[in-house]
Amino acid sequence: MRRVFSHSANRRRTTPSPPKPRRLGWKPKDLWVLARTTFAQWQADKVPKLAAALAYYTACSIGPILLIAIAAAGLIFGADAARGAVAEELSLLVGPQAGESIQAILKDAWRPATGTWATIFGVIGLVFGAAGVFGELQDSLDMIWKVEKKPGRGILGTIKDRFFSFGMVAGIGFLLLVSLVVSAAISALDHRLGWDGAGFVIQGLQQLVSLALITLLFAFAFKVLPDAKTRWRDVWVGALLTSALFTLGKYLIGLYLGRSSLASSFGAAGSLALLLLWVFYSSQIFFFGAEFTKVYADTHGGPVPPDEDARSLKES
Repeated sequence: MRRVFSHSANRRRTTPSPPKPRRLGWKPKDLWVLARTTFAQWQADKVPKLAAALAYYTACSIGPILLIAIAAAGLIFGADAARGAVAEELSLLVGPQAGESIQAILKDAWRPATGTWATIFGVIGLVFGAAGVFGELQDSLDMIWKVEKKPGRGILGTIKDRFFSFGMVAGIGFLLLVSLVVSAAISALDHRLGWDGAGFVIQGLQQLVSLALITLLFAFAFKVLPDAKTRWRDVWVGALLTSALFTLGKYLIGLYLGRSSLASSFGAAGSLALLLLWVFYSSQIFFFGAEFTKVYADTHGGPVPPDEDARSLKES
């Protein structure tokens, strides 16, 4: 009897625990699993629809976003210097075709209002217009991260959401300020270098700075906007991949827009059509990076829990 009891106790002690999810590494097989899972989630979440909605909101908000960013940077460097930096950064960021379209929209939006009430309503319109695109972006990222806001959050929850959205606009203004400082330093270096080939070095430095700023902006978006407790170690990996794909896609999209006759086909609305098309394709790259960040986080650190004022979609 004692032997039977001892045998059953040993069998209970040696019962294997449930297997843990396999942590993916950087081997080709693991990378293929990451890519395949990311594409599957990209299709399941219907990212093209999310990109189309974001393109619509961006068309209505790109002017206010840039105006607020220019105003923030212009407090130190002046409005003219800030607008010049925006024109240069837009060409580096989105390519010459889409950059010219955004500059045309910005030129029409940069018209000071006359009268006190017109100025007040203009500022309110700028704030809500700029925050609208980031509100849509936050909802899309929540869908990707499989979380949603808890019901009954009230007006304080809405104010909090708008605050975070406006924080993204302020973040763009800060990055523009950093870009102005770095561009001034690079220009000073360009004047000091007198040897052949200095132009290629300066151009390479500008591209590296642009890539670093894009990576920082993507990391900030992946960390702050979703209603989930994302981890910085996962966010940086996704931001680096997204910025690399974004840089590659910028040249491919610019090559397509430069060879197509889309602008002439739409006549006076050609600039807007180019902007919508650029945002549509670029948004899909951004959302693909978000899908990769979600998959990478799930396979390397476990599922990411929602924030305190949010819940998982499985709980709804």
